Amino acid sequence: MKLITDITDTHTEFTQWRRDIHAHPELAFEESRTADFVAKQLESWGIEVTLGIGKTGLVGTLKVGSTNKAIGLRADMDALPMDELNTFVHKSKHSGCMHGCGHDGHTVMLLAAARYLAQSKHFDGTVQFIFQPAEEANSTGSGARAMIEDGLFNRFPVDAVFALHNCPDMVAGAVATCSGAITASMDLFEVTITGQGTHGAYPHSGIDPVLISAQLVTAWQSIISRNVDAQESAVISATSINTGDSWNVIPETAVIKGSVRTLSPAVRKLVQERFHNLTHALVEAFGATVTIDYRALYPATINTPEQTDFACDVAASIFGENRVLRSTPAGMGSEDFACMLEERPGCYLLLGATNPPGGQASLEGKDISLPADQKHFEATNVPLLHEPTYDFNDEILPQGATLFVRLAERYLDGHSR
Repeated sequence: MKLITDITDTHTEFTQWRRDIHAHPELAFEESRTADFVAKQLESWGIEVTLGIGKTGLVGTLKVGSTNKAIGLRADMDALPMDELNTFVHKSKHSGCMHGCGHDGHTVMLLAAARYLAQSKHFDGTVQFIFQPAEEANSTGSGARAMIEDGLFNRFPVDAVFALHNCPDMVAGAVATCSGAITASMDLFEVTITGQGTHGAYPHSGIDPVLISAQLVTAWQSIISRNVDAQESAVISATSINTGDSWNVIPETAVIKGSVRTLSPAVRKLVQERFHNLTHALVEAFGATVTIDYRALYPATINTPEQTDFACDVAASIFGENRVLRSTPAGMGSEDFACMLEERPGCYLLLGATNPPGGQASLEGKDISLPADQKHFEATNVPLLHEPTYDFNDEILPQGATLFVRLAERYLDGHSR
């Protein structure tokens, strides 16, 4: 593995930064402390900083040489609204808020890359260091979309944009991505059924929204099995049904909440249309009324082929070709970096985060065919993202930072050492 020595030599300092951010997590659009820390570091290295983009987002701009070519490197900063169950010293100091997805690590990896690039200047062009708020789904909106609506790519032009995410179910020392969709779109729904409440002993005298809810949850699955091509991917999950609070009273209303995920714009449109039509038809057939709050939050994250090939080649130069999975299967989770990829070409990469048994050397002797086989890099029995016992693995900080640096240097025609 060809990591940058100047970065590995300062690993201890970066670890301290990451753990400090972890101990002071901030929710979506509340990342003021984190943004101030990032801005202070960037400015100390001579990087121009613009704060307040998309509320609490910021961009650091580093220009070297004379060309107009520019690359965007993005890291997310927000935490999750959950309690942390870890007991180590740097656990969250804030109840109900935890860095359960590794955004603290992403922030520090991009900071480490920014410091190295500001000092080495082995490129010709502009690097835009994008520190984004509010990546996690929340009621106040998408941080990526907020930055874009604030003029992100007009004010800070880039030819391509790249991001990475730690992946605890993949061993450290491996990188995975794919051309095309790598994560799913995410739409949220809240369906309110209004029937007619009555005594539980006389259901015929009312219109039962509980029964209708049960029918709907089952009927929605027919959209996947009978309307979506079996070779496509789509998921409809009803995750909450709220109705009534008595044993012998049929309530008047029921509210169903859930999410819809797809991997293509065409399937997303199809599912949305069928969801609305089927819901209205079924509810009305029972004599009830319905309102549907359907929110299209994140599109699918779709990597562009040229930039994906480029990113994989860069990763291979660092980690070795047999540790780069160039065609990893798409996941049905969501990522609002998708909004940036709708605006500019680019690539979203997954960085292995779990130390393999026996250490990194244990990967060297594996009989891995090319292209790299996913099963060789799977990690099991570890806390995953969004679990209350998860913590970012500080050992991969130099790996992510080196990857960010080499993406910038190679894209901007620099001469890497």
